[in-house]
This record gives sequence, C-alpha cells and structure tokens, in this order.
Amino acid sequence: MPSPSPANPPARYTPPVTPGRRALAVLAASAAVAAVAFATSLLALFVANGQSPEVFPRATGHFLLTAVLTWALLAVANAVGAARNWFLGVLSGFASAVLAALIATSLAVLGSARSDSPELFLFVLGSLVSLNLVFIVTVMVAEPLLAPRVLRGILHHRPRRRARRIALVRIPASNLAEGELTHLDRQQIDQAKADEQWDNYCAALVAEGWETVEVDAAPDLADSVFVEDAVVMFGDLAVLASPGAASRRPEVDAVERAVRAVPGVSVARIQEPGTLDGGDVLKVGSTVYVGASSRTNAEGIRQLRELLTPNGFIVVAVPVTRALHLKSTVTALPDGTVIGHPDLVDEPGLFPRFLAVPEREGVAVVELGDQTLLMSAAAPRTAAMLAGFGYRVVTVDISEFEKLEGCVTCLSVRVR
Repeated sequence: MPSPSPANPPARYTPPVTPGRRALAVLAASAAVAAVAFATSLLALFVANGQSPEVFPRATGHFLLTAVLTWALLAVANAVGAARNWFLGVLSGFASAVLAALIATSLAVLGSARSDSPELFLFVLGSLVSLNLVFIVTVMVAEPLLAPRVLRGILHHRPRRRARRIALVRIPASNLAEGELTHLDRQQIDQAKADEQWDNYCAALVAEGWETVEVDAAPDLADSVFVEDAVVMFGDLAVLASPGAASRRPEVDAVERAVRAVPGVSVARIQEPGTLDGGDVLKVGSTVYVGASSRTNAEGIRQLRELLTPNGFIVVAVPVTRALHLKSTVTALPDGTVIGHPDLVDEPGLFPRFLAVPEREGVAVVELGDQTLLMSAAAPRTAAMLAGFGYRVVTVDISEFEKLEGCVTCLSVRVR
C-alpha cells in the first residue's frame, strides 16, 4: 500500500503578460539594480573617508548620474533577455556599469580640465578601479541576483483574492433516460428518483461549504446533467470541451456562460476536429492525465497540451478502453495517490502511486476539502478503506446516474 505523501501543488494559470507590464518589469528591475549600486557606492565612500558627512554633497551628483545611465543601459539589456541567466547578467551588468561610469566621470572632469589634457584620459580610466570600482562590482552582482527576482515578481504577480468554493451543477434533463451509453446495457431510469438523488448531491456540496451555481437547464439534452464533461477548470483557466458525442456538443454554450460569469476566470476552448470530454481529464498536482478514449481523440489531447504546457502543467495521455472516461476508471486522493479498480484500468503503471479499490463504484471521489471526500454510496468497502486512511468520507446515492455511466465527479465542476 503506498504511503501518503503531499502531492505537488497545482500549477496556476497565469494570464498572458501584456507589453506594458513587461516594460514595467524591465524598468523596475533595472532601477532596482542601479539604486542598490548608488546606495552601496555612497556608503562605501562614506566609510572610506572616515564617515565624514562631507562626502555626500560631493559624490551624490556623480553617482546619481552614473546610476541613471546604468538604469537606461540595463533596461535595454534586460529587454532583450540579459536577466535570463547569471552569465548574461554579469556580462551586461559589467558592460553597463563601466560605460555609465566612463560617461559620468568624463562629464564631471570636462569642466575642470582641458579636454586635450593627456591626464584626463588616464584619470577617467583610473576611476574604474578607484572611485567607480564599488559601483561596478555592485552592479555585476546585483544584475544576476536581484533583477530576475524583480522581473518574476512583477510578471507573475497575482492579486490576492478570496478563496472560492463554487460548484457548477445542472438539473437533470426530462429525457435523462435517453442518455448516451457506450459500455453498459440500457436500464430503466426512474426520473423522479434521479431528481431526488441530484437534489441530495447538491445538498451534500452545500453542507460542506460549497456554493452551488446552476447552469441553465437543458430539458432536451439528455446528458447535460453530467456537467463535468463540458468544461475543465485549471485554477482561473476554464477550458471548454469539445464533446466526442455529437449529441452533447450543444451542452457547452450554457456552461460557457456560467464560467464566464465567475470573476477572474479566463476561457479557452478545444476546437474541432479535436474532441475532449471533461470526464477524461484527471488533475494530480501539476500533472494532467488525459484519457485517450472513445470520446477524446489525439487532436483534443494535443490542443489541451498546447494550452496547459506554458502554464506549468505536464499533460500525460492514458489509454482508456474499458470504461467511458478516464475518471470512470481512476481518480486521485488529496495526497496525490491515484485510486482505481484493476478491471477498469488499462495501464496502472502510468501512475507513480496507484492504489486498487475493491469496488468499481469506488474509483470516483470528489475532493471537498483537504480531508473530506465525496463518493458513491454503492462502494461501502472502499469508503471504509479510505476512512481508515484518515479521510472523512461523505457518501451519496447516485444509482440512477451510474446506470448511465455517470459518477460523483460527473455531476459538478468545482471552481476553486
């Protein structure tokens, strides 16, 4: 049995950086380096002159001009990527500081010496290893160490927002019994019982502190209650699916309206000929497992990988041939352990930590909190096993939806 260990923290979606924000980051990073060099040089000169206050009025003008010139030169260097690695940082810092020091020192002595005096050239060069040495060394050190941190801090800064616990749900259609089936034989559906089970499912979410938001009803779209298949959330990024079953594609429009109404959410979409069902997407930390199933094709996986890779996610394709969706075969515990039933999982070795559960209905869990799981009442042995691991397990009866290849994950989309 795998030992619990913390899962990797989920990567967060970062909106594209605007040119204005990038320019601000470059200017601020360069200014920070120049300001540190300015202050350090004045302090060093103050100490070297016996802590005499008279140093400041004499040296401030020179080092201020040197710092401004360095700031301008570093801004150009950082704009073209000088802060990407330490070597470029040291090199650009040295070049910028030396050139700025030569210009500032030359301007300072031009008024007090003849421009054709040979001593002028020697004095300016000598200042690089005397008056300006501390400034140059400080810039060489600060550029590779400080500038990248300022750049990242501005480019990747996200305003703090209140934690949200929203669950998108959708009331069962009046023709629920006509839903698509792939791996199960059709059984009679009790519509009234399904409606009651859906109400109880929503009540369980509310009892655990989740705000349920109803997507517009779709009375004629039989599978619309399985709202998870229409969109997948990655932090603040909502990826609208492209359902593999043609009958389900009209479900997406109302789900799009619902996610766009959530403050701070950005929206992307899987485009045809790509197909992708949300039930085929399992997030475990920064790894996203995607089921290559009858509903999700290679183009859909490729598009999802293209959307997520720049935001720090790793997309891993997983074969699914024994059930409708990947999350009909496996889900994940809060500690990152993937659970599933051996009869349903094609390749359990693809998951770093895999734990077999005793019941097919026990493969699906919804994480309602760090220690709380929602799962089907049809898997009491799995519930007892997970409770033995220290989790608080909340069970709901969803038997009518299980007849349609549904599970607890299918009936809501959690927006955190």
